[in-house]
Amino acid sequence: MSLIKIEESTALPVADKLLEIGAIKLNHKNPFTWSSGWKSPVYCDNRLALSYPEIRKYVKESLASAIRKNYPLVECIAGVATAGIPQGALVADLLELPFVYVRPKPKEHGMGNLIEGKVDKGKKAVLIEDLISTGGSSLKAAQAMTEAGFSVIGMVAIFTYGFDIAEKSFAQANVPLVCLSDFNHLLTEAVSKKYLDEAQLSYVKRWRQDPGNWK
Repeated sequence: MSLIKIEESTALPVADKLLEIGAIKLNHKNPFTWSSGWKSPVYCDNRLALSYPEIRKYVKESLASAIRKNYPLVECIAGVATAGIPQGALVADLLELPFVYVRPKPKEHGMGNLIEGKVDKGKKAVLIEDLISTGGSSLKAAQAMTEAGFSVIGMVAIFTYGFDIAEKSFAQANVPLVCLSDFNHLLTEAVSKKYLDEAQLSYVKRWRQDPGNWK
C-alpha cells in the first residue's frame, strides 16, 4: 500500500496557481539542469508562491487543512531547510503549534544544532516540505527528527514529481506523505491551459519514466 497520498481537492488548483506565477516552468526545447545533474523539461520553484499574498495564503491554508485531516494528533510542525522553513512557520502559526526546522547538516559553529528550536522529546511532529523529487533530503530530515526524540507521524508537501524512487523510499522509511499536487495533475492543467500540446505532453511523460537517462 502506498504511503504517498495526493489531496484531490487541491491538486488541480495548486498546479494552476504554480503555473500561473511561473513557479513551475515547462521547457521541452531547452531542458533545465537539476543539482543532481539530471536534465529535465520541468523546473519547480515553489518559493515564488511566497511573493504572491493570495497564493501564499491558499497554500498555507491548504497545507494546514491537509495536516488537520490526515494528522489530527500533531503537536509540532517542522520545516525542512530551506524551502520548507517559511511554509512551515506560516502553517505552525495558523495551527498555533510549536515550530522547529531541520538543517541539512549540523551548524558549524555555536551549539552545532541540526534542529533549530525547542526539542520536545516524544512530541508528535509533522514535517513540511516544499517539493519532493527522490525524497532523499526529506527523509533524512525525518530521520534527524526521530533521532532527536520526536515522534514523526508524517509529512506534507506542496508538490511531488511522483518518481518511483520516492514511492519506495517513503515506504521503506514508513513515513506517510500527503501532497497538495503532483506531476500528473500538473500535466492535466498544462494541457488544459495550453502550456503544452499533445506532442509535447508525450515528450515530458517520457522524461518522468526515466529522468536519470532522459535526453
